[in-house]
Amino acid sequence: MMQELHTTKLANGWLQVKVPLPFSLKWVNSYVIPEENGYTLIDPGLRTDEAIEAWEAALALHQLKWTDIARIIVTHQHPDHYGLSGYVQEKSGAPVYMSRASHAYALRLWGEGSRFAEQLKSLFVEHGMPQELVDAIGENLTSFVQMVSPQPKVAYLEAGGTLAIGGLDWQLIDAPGHASGGLCFYQPERRWMICGDQVLPHITPNVSVVPDEDERPLATFLASLEELAGYEVELAFPGHRDPFDDFSGRIQELISHHGRRLVRMAELLAEEPRTAFDMCEALFGGRLRSNPHNLRFAMAETLAHLYELVRQGRAIYSPANSCTSGVYYAISPTR
Repeated sequence: MMQELHTTKLANGWLQVKVPLPFSLKWVNSYVIPEENGYTLIDPGLRTDEAIEAWEAALALHQLKWTDIARIIVTHQHPDHYGLSGYVQEKSGAPVYMSRASHAYALRLWGEGSRFAEQLKSLFVEHGMPQELVDAIGENLTSFVQMVSPQPKVAYLEAGGTLAIGGLDWQLIDAPGHASGGLCFYQPERRWMICGDQVLPHITPNVSVVPDEDERPLATFLASLEELAGYEVELAFPGHRDPFDDFSGRIQELISHHGRRLVRMAELLAEEPRTAFDMCEALFGGRLRSNPHNLRFAMAETLAHLYELVRQGRAIYSPANSCTSGVYYAISPTR
């Protein structure tokens, strides 16, 4: 049964389509923007039967056809934004645009011969996660392959350049931390920002350690937020929840959130050394053991914060000893 359809007409004839997701975020925002010839579609969503049904209904409601889509833009490579891009490309014939780094990451996850799941599983085992939970996470990762297929043929956007969208010129801004290669799009005359998942209202973007990627993702993310705070924004278009106006205020809330999280984790380490998995359960509780999707994000974000505590000299890490299974973390003796 198809979920309830949600579409909203925005300023300048933009259409916001809330594409359903099969997990706790509920939906991802797609934006359909009128051009002189057809429409630009930003972030088409995850490929599921429900999402395709929602798109068919949205197009019919607004008297559009797949072939009216002239261009597809993906803000970043996470499957809830990227997954339907190949399907929509096949239906519309439209080119798909994203950053080179985002596309490389997508191919690393879901391309032929991918070893990403095994690499992530090894990382989590190293940091104390029980094998049965790691195996469930591996199965969950594998399940996403069908939700990003077929994969699109991609042309590349480059941060620092400009792109015409909806009759206006937008600045392309590198926005790493949540997703390597992520892009935000800023329109200086309107003071609008298409921000993907880099800045979200009401919820915090995930910041994760990814094997063989940025070893300081939280520092990278916070630096990106500081850069984005320098833009004067009157209206932001996020990847989840609804467009919002207090962009700089929300950025400061996100920076403060991560500062508090680091303090709390340092307090927990002062009580006793912990593996990353122990810390993850101390922060998020054991309920995530039954939800491999959410556990993966919680564990990877816990690692991002632990790595940052070590980078700042507030914590140390050591190999497994007779009392722990996996790398463990402790408060720095110099603090």
